[in-house]
Amino acid sequence: MASDAVADPRIVPVLGREREVELIQAALSSGTHTLLEGPPGTGKSTLLRAVAAAQHVDFIFVEGNAELTPARLIGHFDPSQILERGYTPDIFIPGPLVEALTTGALLYLEEINRIPEETLNVMLTVLSEGELTVPRYGRIPAADGFAIVAAMNPFDGVGVARLSSALHDRTCRIAVDYQSAQIEEQIVGLYVAGIPSGWRSQVVEVVRRTREHPDIRAGSSVRGAIDFAKLAAALATVRHVDVTDWQVGLDAALTALTGRITLFESASKSAEQVVESIYAEVFGVQDDPQDPSDGGDPAGEAGARS
Repeated sequence: MASDAVADPRIVPVLGREREVELIQAALSSGTHTLLEGPPGTGKSTLLRAVAAAQHVDFIFVEGNAELTPARLIGHFDPSQILERGYTPDIFIPGPLVEALTTGALLYLEEINRIPEETLNVMLTVLSEGELTVPRYGRIPAADGFAIVAAMNPFDGVGVARLSSALHDRTCRIAVDYQSAQIEEQIVGLYVAGIPSGWRSQVVEVVRRTREHPDIRAGSSVRGAIDFAKLAAALATVRHVDVTDWQVGLDAALTALTGRITLFESASKSAEQVVESIYAEVFGVQDDPQDPSDGGDPAGEAGARS
């Protein structure tokens, strides 16, 4: 891989995100809590990490899932010390929420709509009052700089819950959509150096068409284009052909994209068939080496020689 490939992936999603960067900076400066809403692969978490790093803000990451109980978010008393010392503050083990409150850090909740409702209810007082009361521990006010930023994918309907109006009323919403084709081409170029720009544009076009294909409910993000290009470059080396080889591209597309797309239940084609059809639309149909119109008729030539 060429040395000019991106060294720090955090900078990549910032391309074309000037408006979102400004809005997040304003939210952090004003002390408002924010909900980033958009499909996967649009750089929500990486964008936030880059902004936090640029502003020298401590960053605490929490992955949202069904196992995130209130105790895991808030913290708990060390059970091995309770009988001996009782519920004293010095045996309390802070969770990410308490840690962010006391240090004035940025708490990032990924996939907030996967978090159980009882855990989300803990957040309401924090969001509106800027403090948390923990039984047997006491009141924990938010230190200066504390902020909550949550993210969610509005198109994922599996294992998610609808957020309450109370939570929406306490947050500001920033919609994060896919970047333009030109920006996505730049992103792929930063990750995979030394590939022809025209071929890279076609790779991005294949991925972007998965987002609007009638058989596909959820298409691929730019991550699919990055892996598409990476696989093709590596496979071309293995096969000793150019990266623009038609079959190399198809194999790379099938490998990189079929697991990233979700078909409608009514779709009559498989994921492989859909990706191959999109690939053929963008890259054209492979020439048949046995086509007589190309002069490639080995059987006829063998008969003439005999």
